[in-house]
Amino acid sequence: MRFACVTRTHVGLRRKINEDSLFADSARGLWVVADGMGGHEAGEIASNMVTDALRCLPPAADIEELAASAADTLHRVNRELVELAESDGTGKPRTIGTTVVGLAIEDGLYCCFWAGDSRAYLLRDTEITRVSRDHSLVQNLVDAGMIRPEEADTHENANLITRAVGVGKKFEVDVVRGDVRPGDYFVLASDGLTRVVSDRELAAELTNGPLDAVADTLIDMVLSRGAPDNVSLIIVKIEP
Repeated sequence: MRFACVTRTHVGLRRKINEDSLFADSARGLWVVADGMGGHEAGEIASNMVTDALRCLPPAADIEELAASAADTLHRVNRELVELAESDGTGKPRTIGTTVVGLAIEDGLYCCFWAGDSRAYLLRDTEITRVSRDHSLVQNLVDAGMIRPEEADTHENANLITRAVGVGKKFEVDVVRGDVRPGDYFVLASDGLTRVVSDRELAAELTNGPLDAVADTLIDMVLSRGAPDNVSLIIVKIEP
């Protein structure tokens, strides 16, 4: 399969350090966005450890083997980050963690894996769907029927996530699979984009010109709205 791909990352307007990390390997059909947390340089360390480890995944026989290898790798990095936080010598509780969302495509199939609230989207024809499902307090509230989906992104606890790499010894990766069709668009993004740009706006922009222009427009939209966080995105289009 052939892919068109663009990537963007920006520190935003309120942060001093960009704790996001991403990589795109279109030749292999593998893309990842990680959004670090922990303050100072800790989040940057965590997100880079995740993307560096996934970048070095060994060759796989098929997409299922690749997904299993990615999950195993994230479990290993989770252990390393927990040990790193415990060995910092301060004696104070510390978190060195990161969300992650990854996408692999091969032989007409995709596999998406994630932990946290960095998201994957699929735009097919004119319909956009969230491939991933946030590991967050507000998503739990939505699932329980306590708040409406449209209230989630503006909820006072919208920044509280329930799962990420490095935040605890117990760790799980969620994985979903599906088919891929020519003309499909996939977007991987940190919450620096998704809390500022709605799903509807994202869908409207994706087909509104060349991918480079689309990516620049999305970054400009975030900046024009105050860019309260680092923002990173990868857009992948499946070519005919």
